[in-house]
Amino acid sequence: MLLYMAAYLLAFFLIEHWNRLHYTVIHTALDDSIPFMPAFIIPYLLWFPYVAGFLLFLLMENEEAYHRLCAVLAIGMTIFIAVSVVFPNIHLLRPQTMPADNVFTKMISLLYMADTPTNLTPSIHVFNSLGIIAAAWQWDWQTDDGHTFSAPVRSFSRMSLTILGFLISLSTMLIKQHSLSDVAIAAVLFIFTYVLVYRFDFVFVGGKRRPVLRPRSIRS
Repeated sequence: MLLYMAAYLLAFFLIEHWNRLHYTVIHTALDDSIPFMPAFIIPYLLWFPYVAGFLLFLLMENEEAYHRLCAVLAIGMTIFIAVSVVFPNIHLLRPQTMPADNVFTKMISLLYMADTPTNLTPSIHVFNSLGIIAAAWQWDWQTDDGHTFSAPVRSFSRMSLTILGFLISLSTMLIKQHSLSDVAIAAVLFIFTYVLVYRFDFVFVGGKRRPVLRPRSIRS
């Protein structure tokens, strides 16, 4: 996964700095009705530890769930790179001037400087967030060494990951980083990938969890 992420980031960097002659403008009528809410920069930025943290957690706790999540993320991000190459796109949703001068608008300004408004569909923020939510609900929260997290811990973790995932998805539109169509396309792509990985067992490496010889115990 580290090798894949290195290749993905390199490809993303090259695409971001590839000046194309033509970009298709991404826009829907509903985009104009979505308010600009700078405070949502917080859940937007939480996406990074949200994805990396849960991925690392699964790596330590359950090999099968980890490999399935890796497959979901890799498929989505690879398709995103392919779409960006063959269908260069751009949106013009960002405000020309910030409505206020506060810590949130300053953070958004820095984000705008670091990330161009090009090649944004499908939204990887949304796709990967849906992948985390699916992994949290599909996993039985049993570790490879036979421990099972208690029911309250499972419920709290799943609900927390779900709520944060939806807030992250909303934030992509509320800080004008993505169009509604970017979110919708990411959701459709995720459904396809979910079926491929969780219903047809399309996983790159790793198989079913090996039998556990130690007695199962409950861990909170």
